[in-house]
This record gives sequence, C-alpha cells and structure tokens, in this order.
Amino acid sequence: MGLVLNDYVAAERDRIVDTLLDWLRVPSISAHPAHAADVRRSAEWLADRFREAGLEHVEVIETPGAPAVYGDHLHAAADAPTALVYGHHDVQPVDPLDEWASPPFEPVIEEGECRARGAVDDKGQVLYQLEAARGWLQGAGGTPLPVNLKFIVEGEEEVGSPNFEALLEAERERLACDVVVVSDTDMWAPDVPTTCVGMRGLVAFDVRVRTARSDLHSGLFGGAVPNPTHVIARMVAALHDEAGRVAVPGFYDHVRALTPAEEASLAEIPVDEAAWREMAGVRTLVGESGRSLLERIWTRPTCDVVGIGVGYQGDGMKTVVPAKGGFKVTFRLVPDQRPDHVTARFTEWLRSVTPDGVDVEAVAEGGVAPALTPVDHPAVGALCRAIERVWGKAPLFTRIGGSGPEEALGRVLGAPVLYLGVALPDDRFHAPNERMVMDQFWKGLLAAGELWQELAFA
Repeated sequence: MGLVLNDYVAAERDRIVDTLLDWLRVPSISAHPAHAADVRRSAEWLADRFREAGLEHVEVIETPGAPAVYGDHLHAAADAPTALVYGHHDVQPVDPLDEWASPPFEPVIEEGECRARGAVDDKGQVLYQLEAARGWLQGAGGTPLPVNLKFIVEGEEEVGSPNFEALLEAERERLACDVVVVSDTDMWAPDVPTTCVGMRGLVAFDVRVRTARSDLHSGLFGGAVPNPTHVIARMVAALHDEAGRVAVPGFYDHVRALTPAEEASLAEIPVDEAAWREMAGVRTLVGESGRSLLERIWTRPTCDVVGIGVGYQGDGMKTVVPAKGGFKVTFRLVPDQRPDHVTARFTEWLRSVTPDGVDVEAVAEGGVAPALTPVDHPAVGALCRAIERVWGKAPLFTRIGGSGPEEALGRVLGAPVLYLGVALPDDRFHAPNERMVMDQFWKGLLAAGELWQELAFA
C-alpha cells in the first residue's frame, strides 16, 4: 500500500517550502522582551495557516506571557480517537551572531538543508504536522480524516513553558484527547529511525555565596578571610564523586531501572563514539562510570554546573578578595525522580558543605518532572508502524536528555505522549547554523499522515 500523502507532497512541495521559509523569517525569540511583538506575529501567522489548512475553532490563546495557538477538526466517526498535536512557535536567541554562515532569520535551502533559527526547533516540525493534516483535509488520503485532530502550539517553550501548565489546566476540556503527539524531538540517524519514549526532568538552582560586606584588599586581608572563589570551587568539585556519580545524598533514591525492552533497544543502536565526540567538539568523554554513552545522555540523571560568576573578570589584574559570587547548576531527572525531592536533598547537601561564617542561598529556577511512555502501549505500536512504513524499518526506542512540558501534557490530559520527531543530533538546535534536513522533513510529513490512519485502527 502506498503512503497516503505521497501525491499531496509531490503536488504541494514548492508551496510548503515557501510557507516554511516565510515562517522562519519571523524572529520569535521568547527570551528577549524586545521580540515580544514578533512572538505574537508568529502566533497570528500560524493561526492564519491553521484556517487555510481547514482547521476550525482557531484561536490565539492569551497567557500572562506569550500567546499559544489552538485549532481543531472534530468530524471523525463517533468512535474515532482524538489526537492532540503539541509544538512551539518560539525560538532560541541567535548569539553568537558572527558564527552564522547566513543571517539566522533569512532562511536558505542549500545542499538539501533548510538553514535558519527555528528550522528544526520547532517550526519545521510543527509545519509538517500541519501539512499532514492539510493533506488529509483536502482529500489526499482518499477518505475523511480518520481521527479527531487538535493542535496546541505554545510560545514559551524556549523559556521553560512558565505558563503552559496553567493553560493546560484552564483548557483541559477543550484539549481533552486520547493521545498527545509531540514533534520536538530527534532521531538517531537518517538510516536508523528511532522514536523517543521519554524525556528527562529538570531542576535548576542559582546558588549565591557571600563572605564579606564588600571586596577586600588581597594584600591586607588575603589569607585571613574566607574567599568566595575558593568556597565555590570546593562546592562545585564536591558535586560528583570519583566515579562520576552525583554526590548529593539521596539523589539516586528513586531512579527507575530500564525495562528489558528498553535495554535491548539501546543495545541495537549503532554508536560511533569517535564520531559523537567529533560532533560534540570534544576530545574525551566523561560521566558516570560503568554506564554507556547512551545511558549517560538519555537514561541516567545528571548534574551540570552551567555557570560560575565570581571575582574580577576584566582586563589586567585587580588585587581583591571578592565579597560574593555564585554558580548555576542544573539537575536532569529520570523516572521516578521528583523535582521536590531533589530540591530538598540538594539544599540539605548545600548546607552541609557551607563553611562557618559564609552565607549561601539557593534560588530554585523552576522544576519539570520526567516523562515516560510505556513502550508496549498500543499508541506506541501505531507510531512504530507509521515510522516503519516511511523509513522502511521499525524504529528503535530512545529517550531524550532534554526537558520540556511533555510530563505536564500527559499528566494533566491523562493521555499517553507519542514522539514523532525527525531532527538529527547534528542539526545544531540552540546553536548557530541550525538546520532541518529536508529529506527528514518530508518523511516526517508522510509519517504524520500514516499515524492518523494507524491510530484510528489501534
């Protein structure tokens, strides 16, 4: 049996590409207040495309931050399942600008790649979902759309989705569904199709250290007063033991072991560590002893210091003992770790390593729980069949090391979360020269079209 949207893609290819490039020209950077109007323009642009595609009840939904966009088509058979597609229309900042080969908001198609900020994260992946729906609604499938279909595309994912869970709660009835489909993830390689079944959670802290009222002359006071640089260095060094494990007591208390099916799937993924190091731009790998590369980046919890600020950083030398400083640390969590439990254990540990006479404050910066969909869920089987039909081989199961609102989607809506993402590990998301490999884009569109059919008969 041929793929249901093959003819649609062949006929609409040029228009779809033009649509993608048009959206990518909108600099919808949610982290920059100066781009708030652009984020809104992106939402309104998408709402117009929803209407053109044939979706109904289209609305730009206001939040205390950036707007989200909703649309649906609810005319399937009475016993048909309802699928909710999630994505985001905001993008990351573009710094450092001088490392881009072409301007980030002047998209180009070169060597089979679309290059621009947002090309793969996440405008390109949202668009192939929308175009798959459009193809079905224009009759490309030969029959009416076999599922009830809803879209919710938020505008704050790149700043941690601070208002999204409240939106889910407020719109629970309108967003009710049998399955959530996310296209904001990746595949291992173009010839190794994979589907994610889980994402790590996240808790982050801004740790602030003060040792004196003001900076002190290092010749007059050095050697006799506490130095926050030294305090911070010792704290950071103490976060891991010699085996690369996080040294916070109780950190691993609730880590769930992999299932045999997940272990078997991980073992089948071809890993070239030298090529992975080259892609990452590093010469050596580190991490938890006794764990493979894939375990370290996908299925094990981690702790990373992502910033340190203390002391004089300008040109030349300033001979002072600084009075204050700090560091920023993130913990990636796996099932069944809880953000509140890790927060409590970290703050207890921090108190235990703080010297007398030093003031330390840890300010929590949000918290996201890990998400996991059982690999034996019938909806996962439907997704696997759709991917196999397009890529020619059954997908392997992976997890994603990053974090997002997927746990909240599944929990609030009471539905399994499927991941139909086609990004590749070297697509440079969040970095200069972000790209979408267009062959992956077209396959993602076809797989989305197959998924609606598979879900109807799952």
